[in-house]
Amino acid sequence: MNPHSMKKSGRLALVACAALALAACASAPEPKEQIAVANSAVDQATGNAAEAPAELSTARDKLARANAAMARKDYVEARRLADEAAADAALAQAQARNARSSRALAEVRESIQQLQAQLNRS
Repeated sequence: MNPHSMKKSGRLALVACAALALAACASAPEPKEQIAVANSAVDQATGNAAEAPAELSTARDKLARANAAMARKDYVEARRLADEAAADAALAQAQARNARSSRALAEVRESIQQLQAQLNRS
């Protein structure tokens, strides 16, 4: 093969790869389900995760960015951000549950100490 035909083959391969990449992006389905799941997760966390404001804020931000990506028809980015928003909302809820459990445990321990103190006085 001569150098000229090798360059032409290389350019043809590059164009073919670019076309395939564009086709893959264009054929990505709209992540409507992922956006709906993320919306639901963020809504639920909003009511239940007051103890984890940073994580909840991150989830809301990623959901807003996912919606912006949907508007741009960047469905790959929208899907990724929606999945991350749902995960961040779940993390916020888990951390809020952990904080509530820790407070409840502290209250139970305090009650036990008070009962022990009463028993010791008796």
